[in-house]
Amino acid sequence: MTKAYIIDALRTPIGKYGGSLSSVRPDDLLAMTLKGLIHRNEGIDVAAIEDVIAGCANQAGEDNRDVARMASLLAGLPIQVGGNTVNRLCASGLQAIMDASRTVMCGDAELIIACGVESMTRAPFVMGKSDAAFSRKNELFDTTIGWRFINPALSKMHHPYSMGETAENVAKQWNVSRQEQDQFAFESQKNMKMLMLIIGFQRNSFRLKLIWVKEKK
Repeated sequence: MTKAYIIDALRTPIGKYGGSLSSVRPDDLLAMTLKGLIHRNEGIDVAAIEDVIAGCANQAGEDNRDVARMASLLAGLPIQVGGNTVNRLCASGLQAIMDASRTVMCGDAELIIACGVESMTRAPFVMGKSDAAFSRKNELFDTTIGWRFINPALSKMHHPYSMGETAENVAKQWNVSRQEQDQFAFESQKNMKMLMLIIGFQRNSFRLKLIWVKEKK
């Protein structure tokens, strides 16, 4: 089986809800990152990229449909380069990496970009269509986080716990203490730091130039 290697890694600066990146669409944000990645790997033939696999947990707004494909086109990649969006909620980006490595290891591709994108600030409010004629029912959902349009049958089978509630349930069921969680997080950060030093991923973020335009009233 072919070995798969990560040859470079790049991300945007870490933002916050309603922060400086809130004015940027998620498809544009991913496109900027793809452009930055290609720019600093000029020796790579972009036509050799088999696929762009992006993890995205929301897909309810500007990241709808196939954001991997839209971002790759916005980044100027050839139309022959595929785009594939995967969703495993909070593990979507990791799933993209797993799918990419598996594809290379199986010999179905030699070069793939694995990535992820999300903008909780720009997640829209959504409203379902009426299920009956002349209905006055109006349900509005915030797609920022959590379930929406919950299937009653599934809700009876599996209660739609929030992420915080799920964390508490997991800790209780598997006896995971806060100290163990903190130690796991510490070891993860330590391993990442070591990896960055060994393989030279020091430059794993890049600067974004945002142009602010004042609207005329």
